[in-house]
Amino acid sequence: MKNTELRSLLEQHHRESYGWALSCCSRDQSEAENVLQSVYLKVLQGKAQFDGGASFRTWLFSVIRKTAADHNRRRILRKLRLVRFQKEAERLSRSAEFDDGIYQSEIQSIFQRALLTLPKRQQEVLQLVLYHDLTLAEAAQVMAVSLGSARTHYDRGKKQIRQWMVKAKVFDESEFERGLGRKENSEIIRRDAPAG
Repeated sequence: MKNTELRSLLEQHHRESYGWALSCCSRDQSEAENVLQSVYLKVLQGKAQFDGGASFRTWLFSVIRKTAADHNRRRILRKLRLVRFQKEAERLSRSAEFDDGIYQSEIQSIFQRALLTLPKRQQEVLQLVLYHDLTLAEAAQVMAVSLGSARTHYDRGKKQIRQWMVKAKVFDESEFERGLGRKENSEIIRRDAPAG
């Protein structure tokens, strides 16, 4: 693939790539920018080559994920060398929100808080499927896991978010809940609740 084609595809997917880089870098904007710059250099210099085995976006997200993991490992090693006796790593910001232009509504904000309570794999698969419109198969490729594993993380993540939102009484204020839907919704929740 020619450099001009690569540049065009990178520009086309830049916004989504930045959002995914943020996810892979624990919402650290400066680290996400560094990772994305490294990825673009790898792609344009031919160190990471698109072989056409998946969609360009799926492949690009895989490169971003691997590059972010490498950056994170190097950063941890630097910290260990510089601060030997540090007992606690710096806390990562959990209150950072997704790009304001993408996620505006209140329910999405609540969903994002719930998403941050999930284990990393569940967060990743839900973000890839729900916010980046990848299929479960594509998400599995990006995450370098089997389709079955991606499906399990996806299902468990959805279930935990649903339980978190019910517990937080997110649905109590909706018109649906106040109206006839209250009975139907509680039956759906009961059906999805674990037995025992």
